[in-house]
Amino acid sequence: MTEAEHQARRIAEQNDQFRKHVLTGGPAGTPQGRIVMTRAVAEVGPTFQMEVTRAVMADETFTEDNDPYGDHTFGAVTVQGRKVWWKIDLYDLDYCWGSETPDDPSQTRRVLTVMFPSDY
Repeated sequence: MTEAEHQARRIAEQNDQFRKHVLTGGPAGTPQGRIVMTRAVAEVGPTFQMEVTRAVMADETFTEDNDPYGDHTFGAVTVQGRKVWWKIDLYDLDYCWGSETPDDPSQTRRVLTVMFPSDY
């Protein structure tokens, strides 16, 4: 396995841990970050937002088609019959620039964005 593949695997593990604990913050060592939703998702209402968040937290559907880099930075779920996409971006500690060390959770902050495909 190449170094890039090892890095993608580390990022995938961290992204999964962050995503699964996005509502609770998780145990010590869980990567830190924020969750945001597009206006269109937010406007559907709080019940939908919570269902979407739970679906994103539980998503484990990763294939070569939807995860070509193996880093678990994108997914799609269906909630109340509506397709919802989610993505994770990796930033520096100030959320200003991309992380220079994306596989180091002490130097990286995650932003999980939830959107409808039409929002992209």
